[in-house]
Amino acid sequence: MRKFTHVLFAVLLAMTGTPVLATELSLDDVVAKILAESQDVKKADANIKKAQASLDAANANRWFTLEGSATYMNLVDVAHPFSGSMNMQLPPQLGGLVGQLMQAEGPVTQIEMPDNILMAGLTLTQPIYTFGKIGNAVESVRSAVKMSETNRELVRREVKYSAVDLYWTAKMTDEIVKISEQDLKSARDARRNLASAGRASRGNLVKIESDIATKEIQLSNAQFNRDTAYRMLKILAGIDADAEINLTTEFPKDFANLNAKPLTNTPEWDILNQQIRMYEKSARSKRDGALPTLAATASYSYTSIGNASSELFDKKGNQSAYWGLALQVPIFSGGLNRANATVDAMNAEAVRQDLDKSKKITTEKYNTAVLQYDHLRSNLTTLQNARDLAARAYDFSRQRFIAGQTSAIELAEASSGLYQLDIALLNSKYQILMAAESVKKLGE
Repeated sequence: MRKFTHVLFAVLLAMTGTPVLATELSLDDVVAKILAESQDVKKADANIKKAQASLDAANANRWFTLEGSATYMNLVDVAHPFSGSMNMQLPPQLGGLVGQLMQAEGPVTQIEMPDNILMAGLTLTQPIYTFGKIGNAVESVRSAVKMSETNRELVRREVKYSAVDLYWTAKMTDEIVKISEQDLKSARDARRNLASAGRASRGNLVKIESDIATKEIQLSNAQFNRDTAYRMLKILAGIDADAEINLTTEFPKDFANLNAKPLTNTPEWDILNQQIRMYEKSARSKRDGALPTLAATASYSYTSIGNASSELFDKKGNQSAYWGLALQVPIFSGGLNRANATVDAMNAEAVRQDLDKSKKITTEKYNTAVLQYDHLRSNLTTLQNARDLAARAYDFSRQRFIAGQTSAIELAEASSGLYQLDIALLNSKYQILMAAESVKKLGE
C-alpha cells in the first residue's frame, strides 16, 4: 500500500507539470566547462602536436639514411627485335683470332650476348659533422615547440578571461532584472496607494502611469539582456539551450587588497622571445648551408647477367661493396643560402620590434588594471553609502507621497536616483572583478 502511494504521488507530480530543478553552476564550474569546450584551446593543443612532429622531422636528419635500388634490363637487337638474345657479328680476322684464343675448331663469326641484366644495391649514409646545419635547424624547431606550448597558456588565459566576463555579465543581468522588478513593483504600489487615498490629482496619475510604462520597458530590456547573456553562456559552455541553470557565485561585498607585483614577464613576451630565437637559429642553419658536410658512407651492389630472366637467380652474380668517408662541399648556389638567411634575420628583427612594442603596451594595460582595481575599490564604500542614502531618501519620499505631502514627480526622481545608484554599484563591482581578472591574464 505504501509503495502504491509513492507511485501515485509521482504520477500526480508529473501531471501537475512540476518544473525540473535547475543545474547549479559556480564561477569555477562555468570556467572549467568553457575551457573544455573552447575550440581555441583545442587548436592550441593541436599546434603543440604539430610542432613536436616538426621537431621529430628535424631530428631525423641526424640519423643515417638507407637507400635501396633494383634495376632489371632486357637488351633489344634493333635489327631483329623479336629474335631473343643478341648476336654480335665479328670480322673474319677478329673471329679467327678469338677462335685461336678460345681454342675453337674453326673461326668464330658471331658472339651471343646475354640480354637480361639485373642490378640491385644498398647505400647507407650517416652524417658525422654538418658544421651547424642540422643543429641550428633543430634548435629553431625547439623554439617553435616552446612557442606553441606558451601560446596554449596564453590562449587558456584569454578563454578564462572571457569565461569570467561572461559569467559576471550574466550574473549582473540577473541582478538588474531583480532591481528592475523591485523598481516596477514600487511604482505600482505608489499607484495603488494613490488610488486608495481617494480623489487623486490628474497630474500625479499621469506621472505615475508614465513611470510605470517606462519601468516596464526597463524590465523588458533587462530580461532580454539576461536571456541573451545566458544563451551565450550555454553555447560556450556546451550546455543545452533549454536547460535551466542557476549561477551560485554571488558578487562579493568586500574586495581584498590586490598586492600586484610589477610586471616583468608575460606569456606573450615569452612567445616573441622564442620567435626571435627561432628565426635567428634558422638563419644560422641556412647560412651554414654553404659549409661542407662530412658523412660516413657504405654501399653494396649485386649484378647478374643471363640469356633469360629465369637464369638471373640461377647463377652467382657479381658482388661488390665499399665503405668510407664522404666530404660534400657546395661550390655555387647563386647566393641562395645567404638570401634565405637574410630573410630570417629580417624576420627576427621585425619580431624584436614587436616585442618592444608589446612590452610598452602590455605594461601600460597591466598598470592601468591595477590602478583601476585600487581606484574602484577605494570608491566602493562611498558608492555604497550613497546608495543607502538614496534608499532612505526614496523611503522618505514614498511615505510623504502616501500621506499626500509630495507629488509623483518628486517620488519619481527619488526612485530614479535609487535605481541609477543600484546599477552604478553593481557595475562598479563588475569592473573591480574584471580589473582583477585582467591583472591575472596579463601578469606572470
